[in-house]
Amino acid sequence: MEAAGGGGAAAAGGGGGGGIALHDFSGRLGEQRVHFHAMRLRDSLFLWVGAAPALATLAVAMCNPRDSIPVAASLLGDPSDTASICLAQRLASKTKKQVFVSYNLQNTDSSFTLLIENRIKEEMMAFPEKF
Repeated sequence: MEAAGGGGAAAAGGGGGGGIALHDFSGRLGEQRVHFHAMRLRDSLFLWVGAAPALATLAVAMCNPRDSIPVAASLLGDPSDTASICLAQRLASKTKKQVFVSYNLQNTDSSFTLLIENRIKEEMMAFPEKF
């Protein structure tokens, strides 16, 4: 796996912590190069995952005080494609934020999506201020 590129992070919005933080990173997972784009907002996170520029799916998840599993919904794309929803739920549970995920890879095998999730978690540990 590869570390984030030199120009992959930027902050906007003026003051300390209240603005938008952007973070781009990539890695080779199995035989495929996968790109990630994270946008941290005040109380939410947008994460795009893909190999080519596309926004085919979009899901949102957020923690619910009445349930241990975050509530989630598909906003864009085929609702039977659960990769975005599942990833959004797991990240919402980890970050305690509202999480939007756009998963744009054809490989939705559970072992591959686990590699995706682990790569995201690595980056979250290395750059917590970006998430």
